[in-house]
Amino acid sequence: MVGDGSAGARWKDRKRYLWLCGLAVPLSPFVAWLLVEYLHLGVFWAFGALLIAVIVPLVDRFTGVDKANPPEEVVRDLEEDRYYRWCTYLYLPLQYAGLVFACWVWTVAPMGWPERFAMAATVGVVGGVGINAAHELGHKRTDLERRLAKIALAQSGYGHFFVEHNHGHHLRVATPEDAATARFGETYWEFLPRSVFGGLRSGWRYERERLARRGLPWWSPRNNVLNAWALTVVLYAGLIAVFGWSVAPWLVVQAVLAVMFLEAANYLEHYGLLRGTRPNGTYERVAPRHSWNSDHSCSNLFLYHLQRHSDHHANPLRRYQTLRTMDEAPQLPAGYAVMILLSFVPPLWRKVMDPRLLDHYDGDLSRVNVDPRLWESLVTRRDM
Repeated sequence: MVGDGSAGARWKDRKRYLWLCGLAVPLSPFVAWLLVEYLHLGVFWAFGALLIAVIVPLVDRFTGVDKANPPEEVVRDLEEDRYYRWCTYLYLPLQYAGLVFACWVWTVAPMGWPERFAMAATVGVVGGVGINAAHELGHKRTDLERRLAKIALAQSGYGHFFVEHNHGHHLRVATPEDAATARFGETYWEFLPRSVFGGLRSGWRYERERLARRGLPWWSPRNNVLNAWALTVVLYAGLIAVFGWSVAPWLVVQAVLAVMFLEAANYLEHYGLLRGTRPNGTYERVAPRHSWNSDHSCSNLFLYHLQRHSDHHANPLRRYQTLRTMDEAPQLPAGYAVMILLSFVPPLWRKVMDPRLLDHYDGDLSRVNVDPRLWESLVTRRDM
């Protein structure tokens, strides 16, 4: 891989072919159908959700954590190895094959409302992880990958994420000004609308200002929010034209579930973390300590190293296969799937995460990104 005699020449990526495991997610609608067909249990329509919420965490439990980093001398060659790009590219055709298949199932299979919802949950997981694939692709500088990011987002109708994440979240992360950074004491259910609508406003404002600097109106075809949303309109219109209006409600349900999955990941990635300020009042540069990490092996394979989030924010252009675990980064007690489920139950979330957050800042609330509504009560509770 590099010159003879270096440590890099002897290094091999032990996970090279394991990255293909991530393709099990977009295949889950087909697996769901096979399981129901042969086992006659309607619960398996939710196989995609079961895969992420049950199977992957169980494998994580037995495989443990992976703290191995690639040597720096192999990073360039590793990034240029196109095999890793194809591991993400292949997600998209499987993602849309599964969506079309789900529409067919919704129209022809003998399913009750709970089973239809279960299938929507499976497709929603595919779309949610598809947003993560778009996240990986959208950070890259090639036109192909940026276009593929918009296509991956079309299923969930979350095209503005392509703009806001890169030009909003990455600039304001771990500050009170960032809609996608959860505050200490803020529940997931409070964070969800703030992040969704705040991200929408941020992405739209950035794109409108970008076009204005170029002398173009906001309704220009070059508006990356509008043309991303247009892909969703075309997609949904095509599916409804082929399968009928009966699929329309389930397209909406799966999109909502995909967004909830994505925003739950946003919630846990920076919960309560805060960048310090310089003497001139500006925020310090983003550092590994401003993102929660998880080194659990299996879930990282399924999420393209999203859980090595600190290195991603420090080096947004790094490809997933070269992201490193960092000692400075605070660690989650489990993979994202388990933590997302915890976030849905605020008392459990706070019992697990609040002590870890306070330990990270040595109990100093002035260094924590606190929900301003709770500041007085938190200070009072601390002093009791």
